[in-house]
Amino acid sequence: MGQRPMTIQHRNLKHPQNERGSFESMLITQIEELSKSRSRIFIDEEFAFVLYKGELRSFRIRLGEELSEECYCRIMGELLPKRAKLRTMNLLKSREYTVKQLHDKLREGGYPEKVIEEALAYVAGFHYTDDLRYALNFIRRHEGSRSRRRIEQDLLGKGIDRLTLEKAWTEWGEQGGSQNESRMVGELLAKKGFDQETAGQKERQKMYGFLMRKGFSGDVVRRAVLGGGLCEDF
Repeated sequence: MGQRPMTIQHRNLKHPQNERGSFESMLITQIEELSKSRSRIFIDEEFAFVLYKGELRSFRIRLGEELSEECYCRIMGELLPKRAKLRTMNLLKSREYTVKQLHDKLREGGYPEKVIEEALAYVAGFHYTDDLRYALNFIRRHEGSRSRRRIEQDLLGKGIDRLTLEKAWTEWGEQGGSQNESRMVGELLAKKGFDQETAGQKERQKMYGFLMRKGFSGDVVRRAVLGGGLCEDF
């Protein structure tokens, strides 16, 4: 754990920039150590950004002292945007991300929202991010092992909006994509060693719940687990 944050009592100061666009005084009210090399900086009791220890010295950031307009502009307009862009590019080197996933990664890193938006716009300008492309590739990777409902749940959780999701399914279908849930369910049951002829009620219930949690159609699951008959318990 980091050291106890250094704080001072609040003084009635405004935000770095007022409604007219001119800068007010900016008081450093807290410096919270994240690690041996990084600290969270609070201006007028509001979180502002994360800086390295050497940068605290370079910008003369000290608890209880004012941050100059020049230093604030250099941090927010030059230092952090450059760092956020590099961070985003490095993330994209290893794998594909949705816009939301990148946003969350940068937010976790302590970047201000304005800086995050600038970094995301930068990589989008080079087409390094494309949620439609991400969704389409995800569908292709999992079309043979996951139900449509499960795929949609996964993509929504990754920040893909429903309109983009529908476009991805349409494009996938136009390119010849298709799913056979009955086949997928049958393969899963075979892997589990399920035998419809000999399975007891408890085993059927267990398998029914397993398949439904994977998002398969209720009709498909009932036919696979029960065969031609129906049971009130399902």
